[in-house]
Amino acid sequence: MNILIVDDEPLELEQLSFLVAKKFPDWNIYMAEDASEAKLLLRQTNFSLALVDIQLPGESGLEFCEFLQSNNDQIEVVLITAHQDFQYAKQAIKLHVMDYLVKPVIEKEFYDMLDDFIDKHAWIDTKSALVNSVLQIIREHYQEKLQLADVASQVYVSPTYLSKKFAEETGEKFTEYITRFRITKAKQFMQENPHWTLFEVAQRVGYSSQHHFSNSFKKMEGITPSQLKEKLHD
Repeated sequence: MNILIVDDEPLELEQLSFLVAKKFPDWNIYMAEDASEAKLLLRQTNFSLALVDIQLPGESGLEFCEFLQSNNDQIEVVLITAHQDFQYAKQAIKLHVMDYLVKPVIEKEFYDMLDDFIDKHAWIDTKSALVNSVLQIIREHYQEKLQLADVASQVYVSPTYLSKKFAEETGEKFTEYITRFRITKAKQFMQENPHWTLFEVAQRVGYSSQHHFSNSFKKMEGITPSQLKEKLHD
C-alpha cells in the first residue's frame, strides 16, 4: 500500500515515516515538504492514505485537502497540526477527513488511527502467495546477502518469472524493494539505538561496506546517514 506524508518539517516527516514503517514495514512511504511536491507525487503514484500537516508553506494543508477531494476522493486524509484549534477541527470535519491529530503525535493514537483506516477499508494484502513468500524471506533475511536467483530457487520459480511477478505486484524491482526495506530498518535502528555507530547500523541491515550503505541511504533519503543521526539526536 502507498501512503503519502506531507509536512514541511524534516524531523516530523522522519518521525511519522518511522512510526508507519515500524508497524507496517511493507507499506510504501512517500514524503513531500509542501503541496506542490505532493501533487507531483500524486501524478506518478496511487495513494490510499495521506497524512497532511495543516501548516504548509504556500498552499495550506486544508487547501491541499480540498484539492484531493476535488481530484481524488479515493484517498483518505488525516490532518495533523501543532495547534489544538477548534476552527481547524471544524474545517477538518467539513472536509470529511478521516481523522485529526495534534502534534506531538502520540504513538498509541497514531496506531489507533491506522487500525481504524484498515478496519474501515477492510484492507487486506492482495499479493499472490508467491510474492508474499518472497516478502517474508526479505523480512527474515534482509541482513544477509539476498540474490534474486537464490530467492527464486527457494520459492521454486525461475528468476525471470519472479522478477516480473514481483515488479507487477509491488511496483518495485526486487533489488529496489530490498534497498528500501534495509534503509527503512536502518532509520529505525538509528532512532532506537543512538549509541550504535553507523558501521554497526550498516552491518545490521545487510551492508558489509559503510561507504556502500551511505551511498544507498543518500540516494534514497536525500541526506547521508550521519546527517540524519545528527538531526535525530541533536
